Amino acid sequence: MESASLPSTRTGSLEHPEVLENVPGHVIPILEREFDDFDTESTRFLQGDLDEESFIKFRLKQGVYGQRQPAVQMVRVKLPLGGVVPDQLDAFAAGIEKYVPLRKGHITTRQNIQMHHVPLPDAANLIRELGDAGLSSREGCGNTMRNVTGDPRAGTLEGELFDVTPYAGAYVRYFVRHPTTQSMPRKFKTAFAATDEDNAITKIHDMAFLPRLRDGVRGVEVRVGGGTSIMPRLAPTLYDFVELDNGDYLKVTEAVVRIFDRQDWLRVNRARARIKVMIDKIGIDAFREQVEEELQGDWVAERDFSLDGILYDHDEEAHAPALRESYATPNGDSSDFDRFLATNVWAQRQPGFSTVEVKVRRGDLTPDQLRGLGRIMREYTGGYARTTVHQNLVLRWVRNEALYEVWRRLGELDLADAGADEITDVVSCPGTDSCKLGITSSMGLNQAVHERLEAMRIDDELTRRIHVKMSGCPNGCGQHHIASIGFYGASIKVGEHTIPAYIPHVGGAYEGGDVRYGQRLKSRLPAKRVPEAIERWVRFFESDRAEGEEFNAFVDRVGAAEFEARVKDLTMPIEFNLENMNYFVDWSKNAPFEVIRGEGECAV
Repeated sequence: MESASLPSTRTGSLEHPEVLENVPGHVIPILEREFDDFDTESTRFLQGDLDEESFIKFRLKQGVYGQRQPAVQMVRVKLPLGGVVPDQLDAFAAGIEKYVPLRKGHITTRQNIQMHHVPLPDAANLIRELGDAGLSSREGCGNTMRNVTGDPRAGTLEGELFDVTPYAGAYVRYFVRHPTTQSMPRKFKTAFAATDEDNAITKIHDMAFLPRLRDGVRGVEVRVGGGTSIMPRLAPTLYDFVELDNGDYLKVTEAVVRIFDRQDWLRVNRARARIKVMIDKIGIDAFREQVEEELQGDWVAERDFSLDGILYDHDEEAHAPALRESYATPNGDSSDFDRFLATNVWAQRQPGFSTVEVKVRRGDLTPDQLRGLGRIMREYTGGYARTTVHQNLVLRWVRNEALYEVWRRLGELDLADAGADEITDVVSCPGTDSCKLGITSSMGLNQAVHERLEAMRIDDELTRRIHVKMSGCPNGCGQHHIASIGFYGASIKVGEHTIPAYIPHVGGAYEGGDVRYGQRLKSRLPAKRVPEAIERWVRFFESDRAEGEEFNAFVDRVGAAEFEARVKDLTMPIEFNLENMNYFVDWSKNAPFEVIRGEGECAV
């Protein structure tokens, strides 16, 4: 497919309504009236004066999502590009202690922070109090422009053409509360890469951007139409180059979402109502023709695509921590610290500074950990950190001299684990802990797999590069499609009883710009046998690979059938009896398993 450059079009003259202050962590403008509206509408609903369907559509735009458990909500706070500051971590901690029964915040694979099991009256108070800290849940759910994700190390990486952060911030500000993006056929996910390493995994997004330079002019390659779930597709390139500073990337995106919003045929089947379905049907070339025609419409003259007032322009380096006279150093055996340096620390392109990736187990942080991280940020990072799509947190602008102190302080919070983004850094969605669509307890399996992998004491470098991810249903919020070893939740019928189970995938990838979906195996594993299956596959790889052979190359060479054969006995039928009762109870649960699946609200 030959991609074209964006044709020249005229920019409109509509002014942006307000000039926004470029304060870290405050990308989305906070509107007090929205909290008042939420109070009003939730009260009307609880009193029976507002029907449920209307209220669901309203609260989803405010980032409040219904759970499988009755009378409680999940509150999803958007962190554009994952950016968060110490005061906001303190606000999360205070809100969680006050309103969240599970006493934790959960980092998602879209760099949000979610809080679960919140009663509806408390949800109204929680989003208001978080708003006081500049945190927004606006359009965290629903058929809207979801949280805009990006490389958490953007602005610090070797090989960057420029820092894409200011332009991603402008994109967020332009499209939040935009009239065209409030009720699209389905949700719309955007990512900004920092380099061609593509740590933002742009190919699995509805809309995505990669930095480009042409004759000294800043621009982006534009990709459209990726996505996982039940119809995984990789996003093709819509344009090789679209300018940034003149706002053309905003103009192109608005043209794309206008076209998407008009596709009423997509609304018929909400499970397949993503823009990837349209592009898969007509092809990227035909879609590009529609975009170019849309760009000639009268609406263009009604817009102001300039970045004045919305560009997120903040100089982090100017606020980086100053050099102190002295720092603590390792005393005696430093092997654990050395391992942490090797796996969790990246040198910044700015001399003397590094980023530190905090490995957050299952993405869960307690109030004490949130406050502790805030203190570390104030003292050692200038206040800068970003969450990651792998459910971790990256501390930015840490002086190299301070790395040992930071590691020691993280240890006090039980957050000093080495192996960020390695095999023991298991990723999962919440599954049946909260999600209406969940089939299995993916969070429970996450813990069991993590414990099994830790017990294996893996020291082989090639094995450590394996990634394990799991989702509680086929939709893929745990990004199992792109894992080296991935799973999605299913079930196995045994007469009148049911066993929680998983469908495995092998050979997915997302690093170095190489994104591919794993092969689905013809196996259905009982949930309690998944950790054993993973260990068998890992040991198979270690014993039978060629010299220097990576896991995915090994998968390609030996074939899926060999992986299926290694676990064939684990897929054999299980008789329902007292001895086997454990198989009929899901991980982290204490009652017999049954499939209870409601209608997910993300498609409402």
